[in-house]
Amino acid sequence: MEGIIINFRGSHKTKYSNQMIVKVSGIEKKDDAFKLIGKKVIWATPSGKEINGKVTKDHGNKGAVRVRFEKGLPGQSLGEKVNVE
Repeated sequence: MEGIIINFRGSHKTKYSNQMIVKVSGIEKKDDAFKLIGKKVIWATPSGKEINGKVTKDHGNKGAVRVRFEKGLPGQSLGEKVNVE
């Protein structure tokens, strides 16, 4: 499956650079997003390196999920595609 990185997780005071909100294509409900918990997520950098993450929790009522990556992602990753396995 493919997903798109929507934003960093955090408030207006604190941003978590290793946690992102991802909208997965084909997932429109909170119940469907709940089934993705524990899946592996991979973001490929423009240089070809891969940064791995894991779906930790659903986010909101429209099917978005929280993903915790092994290291922080740069701002250039916003709007980019990720693979959900």
